[in-house]
Amino acid sequence: MREQVREVGNFLADYFMAQGMDADVAHFLNMLINIVVVGVLWFVIHFITKRLVLTSFQKFTNQTKTTFDDYLVKSNFPRYISNIFPLLLLILTVPIVFEDYPKLLGIFEKLVDIYIILLTVLIGRSLVRTTTNFMKRHERYHDKPLESYAQVLMIIFWSIGLIFIFSEITEKSVLGFLISLGAASAIILFIFKDTILGFVASIQVSVNDIVRIGDWITFSKYGADGFVTEINLATVRVQNWDNTYTTIPTYYLISDSFHNWRGMQESPGRRIKRSINIKQNSIRFVNDEDIAKFEEFGLIGPYIKERQEEINAYNKEMGINKKHLINGRHQTNLGIFRQYALSYLKAHPKIHQEMTMMVRHLPPTTQGIPIEIYCFSADKRWEFYEAVTADIFDHLIAAIPYFDLQLFESPSGDDILKALKPLQLN
Repeated sequence: MREQVREVGNFLADYFMAQGMDADVAHFLNMLINIVVVGVLWFVIHFITKRLVLTSFQKFTNQTKTTFDDYLVKSNFPRYISNIFPLLLLILTVPIVFEDYPKLLGIFEKLVDIYIILLTVLIGRSLVRTTTNFMKRHERYHDKPLESYAQVLMIIFWSIGLIFIFSEITEKSVLGFLISLGAASAIILFIFKDTILGFVASIQVSVNDIVRIGDWITFSKYGADGFVTEINLATVRVQNWDNTYTTIPTYYLISDSFHNWRGMQESPGRRIKRSINIKQNSIRFVNDEDIAKFEEFGLIGPYIKERQEEINAYNKEMGINKKHLINGRHQTNLGIFRQYALSYLKAHPKIHQEMTMMVRHLPPTTQGIPIEIYCFSADKRWEFYEAVTADIFDHLIAAIPYFDLQLFESPSGDDILKALKPLQLN
């Protein structure tokens, strides 16, 4: 078969020489004409096989229930496969077309070999992309950094392909090329430092389960505050709450500190931790009249009565002089308010009752005494969480005057004018 093809390929050269043309000119014209013929044949075969393969594959994917073949089409797998038949034509005809020109034959054989290597890499890349996109559809792989794994495989494929290409161009064996490559490893490491760091970081992120797709993270250094949408070899993509996107180098997820809210998302409640500042000079002991008023407050009426009975018994037993409230034990309006706030939290239907709950003093400051509310909202969704928090503090701020307490607030311009008005009148 090959001899017959060779005879057909040399037919024009034999014809030209039979007509009295110089042998070198005849063979050169024969080569040029063969190149044109092979080029036309390659184009026709490529066009026909591409149409046939794409049409057949499309019909096949429409008849199957699985979506894997649909992703094959999207990743251009049929298009790459259709190049195999034209490639076979080149493998068969190039040695014949350039038979009389060894140097050109060597060049075009190398080009065909490089074409084979590139086509193999592209087919492998298409399969990797197809597998990645197919696995993304499954819930069990939803939080896995599939893009990182895919990019690692891509780098491996392209590295192997480039090694074979350079080996083909330099006419060195792959082993010899790798040995010479080792001598330049320092330069390679410097050039591909970011890629190598990203590769190592992506493995650590995956193995140690540092970040998953769907995690809410806060990375102030890069202005990221939102959900992780993509984990690649080099970057992690975060969709912020304002629907902007921030990309963070993967390496910095293991070298810098950031905030991952996954624990909160997986826990039964979301923490509320906020303070109210109370004016210190509004805090005082309460008298019997105050006690009678506070006992009418439904949430703390029983507590006030029980607590006062305990205090009265103690003062009586110790023979305390009741002329001055500073003697003995007495309740304060701030202490009663703290108990009221705690009782309010315990009665709130949207506060998780099984998690930590307290109302506590923080160290006094120049802005008064901070009273911190510490509890957990049963609803972790952001808008509902904020609504619960606002509901709690709306109520407590409105309740503070009922305990003869005052909130601390820096004076505004109107406050200063009101204070100066009597002086201006005088």
